[in-house]
Amino acid sequence: MKFSTTKSDLQSALQKLSKIIPSRSTIPILGNMLVTSDSGTVILRATDLEQTIVLTIPASIEEEGSAVIPVETLSNITSELPDGRITLSIDGKLNISLKSDTGEYDLKGLAPEEFPAPPEPEEQTAITISSELLKSIFQTTGFAISRDELKPALTGVLFQFSQENLTTVSTDGHRLVLYTINNFDSGGFSGDVIIPKKFLSLAQILLNQSDKVEMQIAKNHITASFGSDIVHSRIIDERYPDYESVIPKNNNKTLTLNVQQMASAVRRVSIFSNRTTQQISIAMNDNSIEIATEDPEKATKAHEKLEAEYSGEAIIIGYNASYLKELLSFMPSQKATLKLNTPISATVFYPEEQEEHRNITMLLMPIRLND
Repeated sequence: MKFSTTKSDLQSALQKLSKIIPSRSTIPILGNMLVTSDSGTVILRATDLEQTIVLTIPASIEEEGSAVIPVETLSNITSELPDGRITLSIDGKLNISLKSDTGEYDLKGLAPEEFPAPPEPEEQTAITISSELLKSIFQTTGFAISRDELKPALTGVLFQFSQENLTTVSTDGHRLVLYTINNFDSGGFSGDVIIPKKFLSLAQILLNQSDKVEMQIAKNHITASFGSDIVHSRIIDERYPDYESVIPKNNNKTLTLNVQQMASAVRRVSIFSNRTTQQISIAMNDNSIEIATEDPEKATKAHEKLEAEYSGEAIIIGYNASYLKELLSFMPSQKATLKLNTPISATVFYPEEQEEHRNITMLLMPIRLND
């Protein structure tokens, strides 16, 4: 196999592929990519066995063929080369030669037969989703995805497709985000799919390839086309928790506040909180709230008072400051309305302004305050 391409095209592809290459793996071949030149096209494929990414790059092909090439080594040398043409050639003994205007570099490849096969074709349902919406879903729900591998269902985002709506949910047990898109055309498909976080992270990198993303949903896999780039991903085969029962319906206290002012105050006060618990308290009265913390171990404490609109009996609630700061940073509105009940019941956050046909609900669990 022999072909030439530009440094910029090859480097761009390698940067995308590197997102899927495992940093540590007991299967060494996963640190490589399969390169195939066929019918005038150069195709690059990498996988971690859960996700597979397939890219095409423009190239001038002198000899067709395929080989498995180490991604890290090729990426490192490509990033150091000056702009210009790069020629890759692989002989029958899998010796790889990379030539540029500055020199020639040799490395060893592997047999293409050793590379993991792509997902087997299954019966699929086609859905088209705008790049803007998919990006919005990830930005809104991504922060609340769990990292706990012992709860696999929570390590992805639930996509609930119906005839006219798309509902997406993420939660880590401390926070929950419910993002509903009305007037969504699912192409007649109805069903629940849990999409892994890594797929959404890859998607966010590729979203600028086209205005729309073509998604093919099968029983065990999802395939998305971003222009000429394709990502295959396993679906998380678990039952998602009943999130609707977690969202309280009878919270009768209402707090409306400026999101930026609140986030800034929480950041300042939390500097003085206990590093382990990151506990802060928020006392709510009439037209003000007081954010406070104290760490007896370090003999530190802090408090700030902010103006806010509050309706209900006076109440003091404890929160993990880190969770609260992150939730506020993803609130898509200058003001937020909080619905509360008791110091041990979940607080529900709503942006004061919702986009047309889109509704966001966020939830944060409180923590018990020390006496």
